[in-house]
Amino acid sequence: MSGDHQASALVLFSLFIAATLGITTWVSRKRQGSPEEFYAGGRLFSPMENGFAIAGDYLSAASFLGISGLIALYGYDGMLYSVGFLVAWLVVLLLVAELVRNCGRFTLADVVAARMRERPVRIAAGTSSVAVSVLYLVAQMVGAGSLVALLLGGTSEAARAWTVVGVGALMVIYVSWGGMRATTWIQIVKAVLLMAGAIALTVLVLTRFHGDVGRLLASAAERSGHGRDFLAPGLRYGGDWTARLDFISLGLALVLGTAGLPHILSRFYTVPTARAARRSVVWSIGLIGGFYLMTIVLGFGAAALVGTDEVRKSNAAGNTAVPLLALNLGGGAGSTGGTVLFAVVAAVAFATILAVVAGITLASSASVAHDLYASLRRRRDAGRDSGAGPGRSRTPYGEVAVARVAAVGIGVVSIGLGLLAGDLNVAFLVGLAFAVAASANLPALLYSLFWSRFTTRGAVWSVYGGLVPAVLLVVLSPVVSGSPQALFPGLDFQLFPLQNPGLVSIPLGFLGGWLGTVTSAEPPDEAKHAETEVRSLTGAGAV
Repeated sequence: MSGDHQASALVLFSLFIAATLGITTWVSRKRQGSPEEFYAGGRLFSPMENGFAIAGDYLSAASFLGISGLIALYGYDGMLYSVGFLVAWLVVLLLVAELVRNCGRFTLADVVAARMRERPVRIAAGTSSVAVSVLYLVAQMVGAGSLVALLLGGTSEAARAWTVVGVGALMVIYVSWGGMRATTWIQIVKAVLLMAGAIALTVLVLTRFHGDVGRLLASAAERSGHGRDFLAPGLRYGGDWTARLDFISLGLALVLGTAGLPHILSRFYTVPTARAARRSVVWSIGLIGGFYLMTIVLGFGAAALVGTDEVRKSNAAGNTAVPLLALNLGGGAGSTGGTVLFAVVAAVAFATILAVVAGITLASSASVAHDLYASLRRRRDAGRDSGAGPGRSRTPYGEVAVARVAAVGIGVVSIGLGLLAGDLNVAFLVGLAFAVAASANLPALLYSLFWSRFTTRGAVWSVYGGLVPAVLLVVLSPVVSGSPQALFPGLDFQLFPLQNPGLVSIPLGFLGGWLGTVTSAEPPDEAKHAETEVRSLTGAGAV
């Protein structure tokens, strides 16, 4: 890219980073020591504010960069990601949002452990939440690296690596200093910027084709190199049985995975009531639905105006389709309009990544501190006298300190994996995170809310019965080895043919929960289930 593009985009990057750091600094001056403040922002956000924050948390680099890129490369089949990500919110609205707000305090494990033996359930749910969060974070790191590599010339591996490190450092700062309150306001600002940017690009694309969507699709098909096949199913997921099963697996993961994502579930605790949580989801569905409709226009617009070959040449996974489209819409390389529009889109995409990684890091650090650390601490304290000074780590304030340290550790792991996965499509990587969430978190959550006989063993087997197969199948899939696009293209230990494990691992998660329950010697606590049911439906006793 030209020096003008680089300078303009870097200035806008810097302005957004300065603004978000300013928000974080301002919020950190308020009291952030209690778990209520750090994890849930004091539960003071309105439904509209939380709806915008949910949209800001959910509309990640996978949405803005990855889905548009997949549509530009694969046409109809790429569009299936948009449909899956949106339909998933109906599951969240109808089955999860209100009940989770009434039953929990800060994390998924609060809901699952409400009527179980806490320690084994919290350890299992906390482990699963961290695994999902790290996978999701890797996708955001890859998106950031692709964006800045394009900005600095498209082949700068050093720039890509330093960008991943920089994003990791920023997300640790946001979470450690500002907690949920700062993270929420960053997500609200990002959601407004993202929607404004997407609307502007969509209007420009439709204007270029005089509002004729048919002409847009015909031009995209022509420049894709695939002709009419570009607009029909099967370009990516057609053909042999493996590709068709992969499509089914992906669809299951996308539709069911959202309801098990830790950083989405944690957003329901930031509002004062269950009714506010439900209204938050309604706000977010409107924003997210509108955005995904626009990604379809942007993806086909990139294919029509930039060309599928040019998109693939810039980034094999398609992650740079939208910035290249912005450059074309503004007048092309070297033009003032192209420079400005490219810089704006690059800055919005970067803002998207920073806001999402902050939310995911907060959710995962909360799982480490509130679930894993707290469970181990209770076991340690059981053998001690009950007396502990107010400054000891047994206090809630000590738990928040552990969460801040955990944010650093999660950031380091995510940076390392982000550097390895630099050539994979970000929407595809997020699909893997959704598969793990749907396999490990969702079965335990639904069983806990709706099955009166569910037991502690069932909860633990449900989580591990989905988590272990999902992760193992990813490791043994073409994603990791055995293909030119794999994490390790020079190795081949591929045994599982599908790229997404959801088709196998999601049923295993539900099966594990059922099998663990029916084989458990522990009698189900009907009274606790009745209490949980009343609380989930009425909000009586909710924090």
